[in-house]
Amino acid sequence: MKKQNKIQQTVLILIFIVLCLLIVFPFWLLVSASLSNSAVLAKSGYQVWPNPIDVSSYEYVFKNPHQILSAYGITFSFSVVTMVLAVLFMAMIAYPLTRENLKGRSVINFYLYFTMLFGGGLVPTYILIAKYLHLNDTLWVYILPGLISPWYVFMMRTFFQGIPGEIIESARIDGASEYTIFFRMILPLSKPVLATVALFIFLAKWNDWYTALIYISKPELYSLQYLLQKIMEDINILKQNQQMASGLIDMSEIPTETVRMAMAVVVAGPALVIFPFFQKYFVKGL
Repeated sequence: MKKQNKIQQTVLILIFIVLCLLIVFPFWLLVSASLSNSAVLAKSGYQVWPNPIDVSSYEYVFKNPHQILSAYGITFSFSVVTMVLAVLFMAMIAYPLTRENLKGRSVINFYLYFTMLFGGGLVPTYILIAKYLHLNDTLWVYILPGLISPWYVFMMRTFFQGIPGEIIESARIDGASEYTIFFRMILPLSKPVLATVALFIFLAKWNDWYTALIYISKPELYSLQYLLQKIMEDINILKQNQQMASGLIDMSEIPTETVRMAMAVVVAGPALVIFPFFQKYFVKGL
């Protein structure tokens, strides 16, 4: 029996090793391509190991390091601030919805659900944010519009409903206020769902380029994603105008495809570093 269990465990381990390799292999090719020479990549295609190793694509991406580092700082700042505030505010909305004695609970639930079905559209949203709230060209335009998500509120509400009511009642009998119960009991017991929502929000904000496209015109407020997209657009414009430049621009010196891969590595790196810190709670939250 023990021998059979060991065989089964060995088979499962081998299956998961293969699955992990299938998942990691494309990313490894991405890193390899970003370190390859553009001419070699165009001729030989993707290789498991770059030969020769060429960092010209990273040199092109970081040719203006101040701009890249500024975009990193802007993106990291609004991603972290939005993550913290959104988790706190949505938890403060979700917890009261679990209390049966809350007046108008069904109305609030319907209001949140209704916003998941219908939206105002791009033009009314732009008018509200830019013309009335005057958030355009400010850091707050990255933060405030994304603080509340009904989907995450319902996710938290469902998790909070799974916390035994006896714990809350015993704390209330001991004289604890609602704020004490929420901050010192509910939130510590809800780390899995809070970490899961926090990770999703951080990744969504980290990958946000659309907000900068619509609302930001100041280069010093560009997000990292939007800045790298503009770098890629500049390369494409140079390629399209190559003939008009009468040979003044040598496109062979610009590693177009490898720059694209290098940008993907630059963007994905911080998210890959942060994920292990959330992994334990993330699995429980799901």
